[in-house]
Amino acid sequence: MEETASARDRVVGSFWTRLSYAVGGIPYGVKGNGFSYFLLLFYSQALGMDAASVGLAIFITFICDALSDPIVGYISDNTHSRWGRRHPFMYAAAIPVAAAYWFLWNPPDLSNETMFWYLLAVAISVRTLITIYEVPSSALVAELTSDYDERTRFLSMRNMFIWLGGVTMAVITLGFLLDDDGAGSGFTDVDGFRAYGLMASSVLLVAILVSALGTHRAIPYLHKSATVPEKFSITRLIGEVFETLSNRSFAALFLATLFANTASGVSGALTFYIYGYFWGFSADQTSLIVASVAISSILAFVIAPRVSKRFDKRKAALGLGFLAFTIAPLPVTLRLFGLMPANGDPILFPLILGIVIIDLALIISVQILMQSMIADLVEDAQLKTNRRNEGVFFAAISFTRKAVEGFGILLASSILALIAFPVGVPPSEVPDAALFRLGTFYAPTLFTLWMIMLGLLTLYRIDRKAHQANLDALASRDVPEFAPAQAPEPK
Repeated sequence: MEETASARDRVVGSFWTRLSYAVGGIPYGVKGNGFSYFLLLFYSQALGMDAASVGLAIFITFICDALSDPIVGYISDNTHSRWGRRHPFMYAAAIPVAAAYWFLWNPPDLSNETMFWYLLAVAISVRTLITIYEVPSSALVAELTSDYDERTRFLSMRNMFIWLGGVTMAVITLGFLLDDDGAGSGFTDVDGFRAYGLMASSVLLVAILVSALGTHRAIPYLHKSATVPEKFSITRLIGEVFETLSNRSFAALFLATLFANTASGVSGALTFYIYGYFWGFSADQTSLIVASVAISSILAFVIAPRVSKRFDKRKAALGLGFLAFTIAPLPVTLRLFGLMPANGDPILFPLILGIVIIDLALIISVQILMQSMIADLVEDAQLKTNRRNEGVFFAAISFTRKAVEGFGILLASSILALIAFPVGVPPSEVPDAALFRLGTFYAPTLFTLWMIMLGLLTLYRIDRKAHQANLDALASRDVPEFAPAQAPEPK
């Protein structure tokens, strides 16, 4: 057993395994930025579709996608194969995901009504295929380590790559692919968005394969399904999923994530409206702000593990969250009261840039801590159900993210329709009254959603001591830390 444990440490604890798991976050970052930041902009401003119709298509897509999460998570948890429970799905999704994402950004010339159905069909395909990859891939962290602090370190690195992947693609798109004349015309460049689709789909393919191959060596040391799979039935799936998720701390985290991701959906969909229209920044300036997320993600990579180790995850998330979610809407609020520099003032851009870097570092840190809190639910539930359901837990949180981010995007597009925000025009031609209305809806909406999220997070109960107690209880039952899916190959 000592030799097996030593072999496991060499493989699972190696830098390559950690890096490969982290690289696996890039597809989520690229896809997430594409849907949250560019998709509404591309189909409404560049292609001329009605913003409310685009928002409706995206909302339906997110709902359909969310429904697939618990199914994929459950099937992955109960899969028996020589490649374990996770890797078959990761390999299977690679090529189809890349192809579908290319079609999303390269639609044929269609009428607005037909384009709605094209967008809906292709977007559902993309997000369903990403689910088949992302849920098993993200669930690996709870199998690679059971250590309270190590899980935060794993997820800190993965989140850094999630943000770096999405940010790099956004910067390349804004700075090089979109043809900008300095007045915001890049936001209507159809060919530039098509080029983005080709590059992003290639990145998706490479990152998925690198992550799957890089973590492949760990397969013999990952948990396996404890039972031989029975014939699949929706009734059994629903029953076991609800049994797994009937956990008070999970309920708190689930509801907090609902409100957090609704806010993320609103913020993401309106990001370029705020930067390009409200603040009057050019595509090049906006690309610099987006690029600064790389700095924020690196800062979060440093911040999250340290505050988690000192204060425990929930306390750290609450403290950082209150600070972050107060800062985030503050510049827009100050502008509404005439307390910010005017658009075009030389100090405005560096001021906003500095605020964004600091605030986003705090927000990413909160996200990392909440994801690590999800992993700590696995052993707590295992004590009650005698099942390892990493996939179900990560799928459930992914479900909330997709379902309510779609609602957030729908809410954002509804705000644009409600305030009669002009379509297909550069920022210089948007009336000041429309910009004021945009800010009036934007800041209070985000602040309210975030404060509700923090209130719900106070109900989460698994701290460092509780987690260790769960591990000790499992050890007393003679449940091994890991159950090999197959015997390790001899050296």
